[in-house]
Amino acid sequence: MNTQLFFLSASYILGMIIGSFLNVCIYRIPAGLSIVHPPSRCPHCETLIRWYQNIPLLSWIVLRGRCASCKAPVSYRYPLIETLSGVLYLLAFLYFGLSWSTLVFWIFFSLLLVITFIDLDHQIIPNVLSLPGIVVGFASAFFVQPLTWQDSAFGIVLGAGLLWSVATGYRLLMGAEGMGMGDVKLLAMIGAFLGWQAVLPVVFLGSVVGTMIGVPLMLIKGEGGKLAIPFGPFLSLGAFFYIFFWAELFNWYVSTFFQSI
Repeated sequence: MNTQLFFLSASYILGMIIGSFLNVCIYRIPAGLSIVHPPSRCPHCETLIRWYQNIPLLSWIVLRGRCASCKAPVSYRYPLIETLSGVLYLLAFLYFGLSWSTLVFWIFFSLLLVITFIDLDHQIIPNVLSLPGIVVGFASAFFVQPLTWQDSAFGIVLGAGLLWSVATGYRLLMGAEGMGMGDVKLLAMIGAFLGWQAVLPVVFLGSVVGTMIGVPLMLIKGEGGKLAIPFGPFLSLGAFFYIFFWAELFNWYVSTFFQSI
C-alpha cells in the first residue's frame, strides 16, 4: 500500500474511533458522569454494548440505527459525530502532514467537537474542557511551529478579554446576560491553539455564520430577537474556517477589492 494512502486511511479510522469516544463525552460530561466507567450501555435498556456492536459507523448501519437488544432507535448523531471526527482527523493530516502539529490539532478538533454538541444540547461549555484546553494549547506552542508561546499567551488574553468586554458591556447596557463565560473561555482556548492573530478572524467568521443561521431561526420562531442561540458552535466553526480557508479568503478579498488601489 502507498505510504501516503496508509497514513490517510489510518488518520480517518483513528478519527472515527476517537469520535465514538467523543460521543460518550458529549453524553456523560454534562450529566457529571465518568467518561471511562461503566462501559457503554444502551440508555434505554441498560444492556452492555459489545465491542462488535460499537464499531464506528459500521455497527450503526448494520443494526439499522437500533439497539441490538431492545431495538430502541439510536440517534443519527452518533455516526454523524464519528464521521465528522474522521473527516477532521483526515484534513489535519492532509494539511499538516506527519508532524507534531497534526497531533495537536487532533486534540484541538476533538475538544471543539465535544464543546459544540454539548453547547447545542445544554447551552453550556464545561470548564473541564475549555480550561485544560487552554493549558494544552499554550503548552503546544513550545514545540509546534510557527506559533510561539508569546502568540499563544497573547491569544489567550485577547480571546478572553474581547468576549468578556462584550459580555460585560451587554449586561450593563441591557441589564441581562447576553453571553456566557463559557464562550469567553472557549475563545481563550482557541487563541491558545491558534495565536492572537486568529482571534478577530474567528469571531468575525463565527458571527457571520451565526447571523446567517440565527436570523432566519428567529424569523421562523417569531422570538422577536430574543431566541437563545449558543455561540460556541459558531466560534468552533470560525476556528475550522480560519485554519483551512482564512488565508485563501483573505488573499481573495485583498486581490479583488484592493488590486486597483
